[in-house]
Amino acid sequence: MDYSKYIAIDPNIRFGKPHLIGTRINVADVLGWMASGMTTEEILSDFPELKLEQIRACLAFAADREQKLKYA
Repeated sequence: MDYSKYIAIDPNIRFGKPHLIGTRINVADVLGWMASGMTTEEILSDFPELKLEQIRACLAFAADREQKLKYA
Protein backbone atom coordinates (compact mmCIF):
# COMPACT_ATOMS: atom_id res chain seq x y z
CA MET A 1 0.00 0.00 0.00
CA ASP A 2 1.21 3.50 -0.84
CA TYR A 3 0.51 5.12 2.51
CA SER A 4 1.95 8.44 1.30
CA LYS A 5 -1.46 9.14 -0.27
CA TYR A 6 -2.93 9.22 3.25
CA ILE A 7 -0.13 10.22 5.63
CA ALA A 8 1.95 13.38 5.76
CA ILE A 9 4.58 14.89 8.01
CA ASP A 10 4.32 18.66 8.26
CA PRO A 11 6.10 20.64 10.99
CA ASN A 12 3.10 22.99 11.12
CA ILE A 13 0.59 20.23 11.89
CA ARG A 14 0.64 18.24 15.13
CA PHE A 15 4.26 19.25 15.86
CA GLY A 16 5.53 17.39 12.79
CA LYS A 17 4.21 13.99 13.82
CA PRO A 18 2.88 11.74 11.05
CA HIS A 19 -0.82 12.49 10.61
CA LEU A 20 -3.66 11.58 8.32
CA ILE A 21 -3.97 14.11 5.50
CA GLY A 22 -6.95 16.41 5.88
CA THR A 23 -7.27 15.67 9.59
CA ARG A 24 -5.44 16.45 12.80
CA ILE A 25 -5.35 12.77 13.75
CA ASN A 26 -1.88 11.33 14.34
CA VAL A 27 -0.87 7.92 13.09
CA ALA A 28 0.13 7.14 16.68
CA ASP A 29 -3.43 7.91 17.82
CA VAL A 30 -4.89 5.36 15.43
CA LEU A 31 -2.29 2.75 16.36
CA GLY A 32 -2.91 3.41 20.05
CA TRP A 33 -6.66 2.95 19.64
CA MET A 34 -6.09 -0.35 17.88
CA ALA A 35 -3.56 -1.46 20.50
CA SER A 36 -6.11 -0.74 23.23
CA GLY A 37 -8.55 -3.09 21.54
CA MET A 38 -10.70 -0.82 19.39
CA THR A 39 -11.84 -2.41 16.17
CA THR A 40 -11.70 -0.60 12.86
CA GLU A 41 -15.49 -0.43 12.97
CA GLU A 42 -15.38 1.30 16.37
CA ILE A 43 -12.78 3.79 15.17
CA LEU A 44 -14.80 4.57 12.06
CA SER A 45 -17.93 5.00 14.18
CA ASP A 46 -16.18 7.36 16.62
CA PHE A 47 -14.40 9.28 13.84
CA PRO A 48 -16.74 9.32 10.82
CA GLU A 49 -14.35 11.59 8.92
CA LEU A 50 -11.93 8.63 8.63
CA LYS A 51 -12.00 5.94 5.97
CA LEU A 52 -10.90 2.32 6.24
CA GLU A 53 -8.05 3.02 3.80
CA GLN A 54 -6.63 5.61 6.19
CA ILE A 55 -6.57 3.11 9.05
CA ARG A 56 -4.85 0.58 6.81
CA ALA A 57 -2.36 3.27 5.78
CA CYS A 58 -1.47 3.77 9.46
CA LEU A 59 -0.75 0.06 9.80
CA ALA A 60 1.30 0.03 6.60
CA PHE A 61 3.24 3.10 7.78
CA ALA A 62 4.04 1.42 11.11
CA ALA A 63 5.07 -1.83 9.40
CA ASP A 64 7.33 0.02 7.01
CA ARG A 65 8.92 2.00 9.83
CA GLU A 66 9.50 -1.17 11.82
CA GLN A 67 11.32 -2.78 8.89
CA LYS A 68 13.56 0.26 8.52
CA LEU A 69 14.65 0.24 12.18
CA LYS A 70 18.14 -0.95 12.92
CA TYR A 71 18.53 -3.07 16.00
CA ALA A 72 21.74 -3.32 17.96
